[in-house]
Amino acid sequence: MRIFHVTTAAEWDTARASGSYRRSTRGASLEEVGFIHLSDADQLPRVADFLYRDAPDPLVVLELDSDELRVANADLRWEDGGAGEDFPHLYGAIELPSVLTVWRAGFSANGAFVWRSAG
Repeated sequence: MRIFHVTTAAEWDTARASGSYRRSTRGASLEEVGFIHLSDADQLPRVADFLYRDAPDPLVVLELDSDELRVANADLRWEDGGAGEDFPHLYGAIELPSVLTVWRAGFSANGAFVWRSAG
């Protein structure tokens, strides 16, 4: 199953320079929260709207495969996000080889969250 993480392009650039992605969510690190917030494709637009609607920086979406993460022994858990809906949480960094695609992302003129291949 494909799962996703929305972040700023600047945070992704930092991850590429350091070798792994260590941001949990907007304004919080993996070390502060303990896991990285992820979403499935249906959850992603709501999460992006909630966290990044007012973000001044360009956005990207990291695409991962939950099965591949498990094969790599990553600690991926589906947990209640607080309202009875389960979200994927990764208890550890996103290693760069785990990222299948990086999508450019943002909000369209009509307010919809959109993402498309950065390559």
